[in-house]
This record gives sequence, C-alpha cells and structure tokens, in this order.
Amino acid sequence: MKVVIIKYNAGNILSVRFALKRLGIDAELTDNKDKILNADKVIFPGVGEASSAIAYLKNIGLDVLMPTLSKPFLGICLGLQLLCEYSEENDTPCLGIFNEEVHKFPPLDKVPHIGWNRIKFNQHILFKGMESSIYVYFVHSYYATIGIHTIAETDYIVPFSSALQKDNFFAVQFHPEKSGEVGEQILRNFLAL
Repeated sequence: MKVVIIKYNAGNILSVRFALKRLGIDAELTDNKDKILNADKVIFPGVGEASSAIAYLKNIGLDVLMPTLSKPFLGICLGLQLLCEYSEENDTPCLGIFNEEVHKFPPLDKVPHIGWNRIKFNQHILFKGMESSIYVYFVHSYYATIGIHTIAETDYIVPFSSALQKDNFFAVQFHPEKSGEVGEQILRNFLAL
C-alpha cells in the first residue's frame, strides 16, 4: 500500500509518519502532485496557521488538486480545519470540502484546548471496534462547527466537530498519532478503507 503525507507549510507532520511506521507503513512525505495522485491513501496532518498554510497550497496548486482526489483521504488537526469552508483565523477561505466553518474558542476561556478529551460518535467505519466516548489527545485553538458532515463531537467550552466525513474525505481534530492505542486503531481503520 502506497501512503503519502502531504508536505506543506505546517508543523508536526513527522509525528504522523513515525506513528505510521509503528503500524508497518513507510509513508512518503511529499508535495509532488504525481506522487499524491498515485498514492493509495493520502494523509493531510499539521499544526500551524490557516492563512499561510492555504497560501502554500495555492502556490503549488494543491488547493485545486486535493478536492478532486477520490482515494481515502485523512485530514488531521489543521488538516481538518483547512478542509472546511472558511476559517476565522486571519479570515481565511479554505478548501470547501466540508460545509462547516472554523471559529476560535471564546477568548475569555482557556485556549488552546490541550490534552485528553472525550469524543462521542455513532457507529462509523473510522471508529470500527470502538465504543463511543473514547478519549483522544487535542491541541488546538480553533474548532469546526457541528454540521451535516460531523461524525464525532466533543465538548470544550462549546460543542464542536471532532471528526468529519464526506465521501472519501475523513478528518479528525484530535491527534491520532498522540492518542495511544485508540489513535492507532483509528489509523488502522483508515488504512483498511
């Protein structure tokens, strides 16, 4: 199986690569369009700022390519946010795969959201073999609203989408690569699609 991790203007990408290595997958880190097109699975992780990340994707044409992909695609953290319609972070139009918008947690409360929190979901292929109300690891100051593509939600100040799915596009706000056995199972479920 050929798995690629999209390389772009974001941090924390290598931790996903190491998590996949632990599962026996040697994923390639690339921003090469042909390699992305020829992959079996595509992972779009990241920690960073929305407008500079979108600018990088536009500069190399991945903003046009990514929405056309038909293979299993997984966004993680900033990757989820960039797949949404719009981010409040620096007033950024995003890729628009999901209709949901991204907002900053209310400023009077504790931001960023860091640490373990519960996700609630109904039966879904991404969470196969798990019971709802599992704990996963989060690090973020912005969140996706709950909408038609929400497949899991979490409460932190406000309820938000902790996972989204539309067609072949899956995305999680939490970090499966930092979420222990639960995170490994989510990555295995994605790789098995």
